[in-house]
Amino acid sequence: MDKDAVIRSAYENGFNYEGRYHGCAQCTIAAVQDALGIRNDYIFKAAGGLAGGCGLLRDGPCGGYTGGIMVMSMFFARRRRLFDNDREDSKSSYRMAVEHHKRFIEEYGSIICMDIHKKLFGRSFDLWNPDEYKLFDEAGAHTDKCTSLVGKAASWAAEILIDEIEKRGIDLEEFEHLRFVCG
Repeated sequence: MDKDAVIRSAYENGFNYEGRYHGCAQCTIAAVQDALGIRNDYIFKAAGGLAGGCGLLRDGPCGGYTGGIMVMSMFFARRRRLFDNDREDSKSSYRMAVEHHKRFIEEYGSIICMDIHKKLFGRSFDLWNPDEYKLFDEAGAHTDKCTSLVGKAASWAAEILIDEIEKRGIDLEEFEHLRFVCG
């Protein structure tokens, strides 16, 4: 696996998906999955309500942030069949989430959508108000602001995930069981 190429692909995918489709959490997940070549539609679908700080309300965590953690946890997190004793994968998912959080704080000063809006746009927008949403879009949400954020979130998640895979000495092929495309 060419780590730099995967990270670059994750960024480009994230930027382009957010620009075209919108929905920061799902775009982040799709970007990383596609960069790694392991698609799981259930993980993608599960992130549907996380856009815009959860439900477009902006007072929750950024969808790029939550989507990044979800896609990393798709690979390493506690498994249901080992609910009571899966410490290694639990610790991996925690470490990756902490690193993702650190990068968001360094770049944006927060993980909260509303705060990130203020940093990127100088204000927050009511995404449920059609006039406000239009202003949000006109301010560059889907041309350079949220698109860049999703690109960064996807590239960070891909890099953190690849680092964990390498640290654990695992080949990407060992994750083939995660592939699931639903109709």
